[in-house]
Amino acid sequence: MSNKLSPKERMAIERVHMPELPADVRNKNFEEVNLGLNSGQARKEAERCLQCKNRNCVAGCPVGVSIPEFIDALACEDLPRAAQILRGDNALPAVCGRVCPQETQCEALCVRGLKGEAVAIGYLERYVADWAMQHPDQLLPDAKPEPTGKSVAVVGCGPAGLTAAGELARQGHKVTIFEALHDTGGVLRYGIPEFRLPKDIIDREVSVLSALGVTIECNVIIGKTLTISELSDDFDAVFIANGAGLPTMLNIAGENLKGVYAANEFLTRVNLMEAGRREDSSTPILKRSEVAVIGGGNTAMDCVRTARRLGAERAMIVYRRGEAEMPARVEEIKHAKEEGVEFIMLTAPLAIVATEDGWVSALRCQKMELGPADDSGRRRPQPIVGSEFDLPAGIVINAVGTSANPLLTATAPNLSLNKWGNIVTNEEGETSIAGVFAGGDIVRGGATVILAMGDGKRAAAAINDYLKR
Repeated sequence: MSNKLSPKERMAIERVHMPELPADVRNKNFEEVNLGLNSGQARKEAERCLQCKNRNCVAGCPVGVSIPEFIDALACEDLPRAAQILRGDNALPAVCGRVCPQETQCEALCVRGLKGEAVAIGYLERYVADWAMQHPDQLLPDAKPEPTGKSVAVVGCGPAGLTAAGELARQGHKVTIFEALHDTGGVLRYGIPEFRLPKDIIDREVSVLSALGVTIECNVIIGKTLTISELSDDFDAVFIANGAGLPTMLNIAGENLKGVYAANEFLTRVNLMEAGRREDSSTPILKRSEVAVIGGGNTAMDCVRTARRLGAERAMIVYRRGEAEMPARVEEIKHAKEEGVEFIMLTAPLAIVATEDGWVSALRCQKMELGPADDSGRRRPQPIVGSEFDLPAGIVINAVGTSANPLLTATAPNLSLNKWGNIVTNEEGETSIAGVFAGGDIVRGGATVILAMGDGKRAAAAINDYLKR
């Protein structure tokens, strides 16, 4: 340990609070809510780390970031070393510092959390990653590996694909990413609003991979433009990371009415195409004063907070369980409440009600109560008889989840799938087709950015071993 504070001195330091844009300002624009720590705040927070020998926090990180080491370097004000450690383990540190649910992963296992608040690992990761972006001249250049002569095709330019591409490029393999959309980042760009993850952060992270020699080809739909079989013919290995972009349907009356959006469609229109944000946007988006978002995860939070910024006077979360059972990050729930979002808990949708000309007018709901726990460990919601009511809404957004799009898998009959249409892999990410690996949401179903990145890192190691055979 380079920083010589005693454990008692470290324990006396209180956790830093992230500076934020005022709620009554940010709920009208798409500027980033969290403003980032200054140098003094970052160093003081780094000094809270006890530098535990058991390193529980590392075990809680899906990509295995050397957390005590980068924090110690930060506490000693050796920012180049902190950045080098962080970048060596994590291909997208500035992204993870903003959207990773550290509170349920690395910070959940932080010893400081047993008697107070955990070290703000995510805030420190963001600080170091942002510093590195702003001071490229102070960083050691990446060592250029000897080319192996092997080539890898990566399907999808989201977190799993980007991570795998970076890991493989550092091993000397020639990597080409094929992206169906016209821009990079996958779900990072189309699914996460700029008030949580600015586009320029994605661009800078991608540029690091481009500097490593990774080639990115956009507007290539695997399953239509090319098939997995064709990629296998042209490349020595393939990694599939095309995500899970098909919405899970509500299976209630009225979900095909005008004014009903799937979360992915709504967020893609606003985030990727900037609908509703620019007058010259060629992609339309409806704006209504009352918007109901069905769901309780981070995607639902992104939708309802976006609707609020687009002018909804009453932006509502409708969730069939209670707030304690919501899978969304605590910070996102806090921000949403501050921004004027209304939470309608223990409420399940029954139907979407239409006007005479087929537009949404209300969401018919039923109140619920929590019964015994289900297979997920959360208490199962049960309907309260006679509690039906109509919730006025001009737009309804379905944010209950996503599933695998069969466009790619339908053209690969030898690819084993589970009953949900997700690709089946072993622990290393290898599929039923030799030389073809997969990870991220196409394997897991809807999950987090960091879990997808963990899959990408694990699969890259397995691909590297496969290419050495």
